[in-house]
Amino acid sequence: MGRREFIGLISMLMALTALAIDMMLPAFGDVRADFGLAADSNAVALIVTVFFVGIGFGQLGWGPLTDALGRKRILWLGLAIYIVGALGGAFAPSLEILLAWRFVAGIGAAGVRVVTFGSIRDRYRGDEMAKTLSYIMAIFLLVPMIAPSLGSLVLLVGSWRWVFAFFAVAGTLLAAWSLRLPESLPPKQRIPLRAGRLLAAAKWVVGSRFTMGLTLAQTAIFGFFASYLASTQLIVDDIYGLAEWFPLIFGGSSLAYGAATLVNPRLIDRFGLRRMLRYAIVGYALASALFVAIALGSGGQPPFWLYLLGIVPILTAHALTMPNLRSAAMMPMGRVAGTAAALIGAMTTLGGATLGAVVDALYDGSITPFALSALAVSLVALVLARWSDAVWDRDAERQLSAPDEQARVADAASTDVA
Repeated sequence: MGRREFIGLISMLMALTALAIDMMLPAFGDVRADFGLAADSNAVALIVTVFFVGIGFGQLGWGPLTDALGRKRILWLGLAIYIVGALGGAFAPSLEILLAWRFVAGIGAAGVRVVTFGSIRDRYRGDEMAKTLSYIMAIFLLVPMIAPSLGSLVLLVGSWRWVFAFFAVAGTLLAAWSLRLPESLPPKQRIPLRAGRLLAAAKWVVGSRFTMGLTLAQTAIFGFFASYLASTQLIVDDIYGLAEWFPLIFGGSSLAYGAATLVNPRLIDRFGLRRMLRYAIVGYALASALFVAIALGSGGQPPFWLYLLGIVPILTAHALTMPNLRSAAMMPMGRVAGTAAALIGAMTTLGGATLGAVVDALYDGSITPFALSALAVSLVALVLARWSDAVWDRDAERQLSAPDEQARVADAASTDVA
């Protein structure tokens, strides 16, 4: 498999998560009606939140397994569980059972997610990993741009249950394509499924100030983004009365995100990952401050064009921040890439989903709580990123220049714990 096909496949595997979220957004109204919920009920936002929770918890188990058994076995098992969860959701008789199946699908998506990040880290590191992630994200972002429209098309010919059937079909097609994916973790580099070795790998990840600071920064920023995904349909409908235009609005907003993602590799080439990360996080805070000014200056209900003027710069900054945070956090973790991807992903997803749910609950018919949360998380992320940046030379650059030393230290730690 060449680099282009690898990027294409990994992008589509990652896009299964976005597909399972964004394609559902136009169906929220039908779900409310089918299950007898009020027209303005935000309970359906749990369809997004529970899926994220499944991803978060699932990664904790999949990470050690993929480091021990290899990437491809876990990929196929994760896809199988994702497909079962999608089919279960299609036949769910109540919202509660639907949420249970969404959790199952999230568990499966977690396996796919761990394998994708582990496979990327097996092949790339540092600036190259950040650039590769950006190219992957650029393709991946096509899904959020078209998914709401695709969901609306499915709803024209069937009920919201057909959307879940579509998820199952997509998972099956990607499982077939993944047969061409080469195994990127040779048997000699795998970590045995022994408690001592697994604990040592986890301590290697959690004990890194550099990695943990960047991971917690991701968690804060993802909290706002999770709320954006879950609440944007309600904001567009409840505040602006533009429900029928939601797919176009959501897809149009994603254009800025996609454009920033495509530009990110060139910016990394020019400034380097470290400087680029500094600029992006400061830009996130400034964009959030602008959004707060718009919200407070308009009583929380600005004209729609002004709302877009506030949210689009934040989405742009998000696109320039998240892949760089993830790539930097993984730099010292080549020896335990699967476990690291799992722990980083679990902390980011679970923490972010929890924060997102808190922000969702603060909705008061205005964008003010939404805007204030953006500023709060961006400032927290800025502090955490600077905390990690202070040890960049010691914890990141040393690992880049001495991967063999990294492996020896990891092996020694494993042996001591065992």
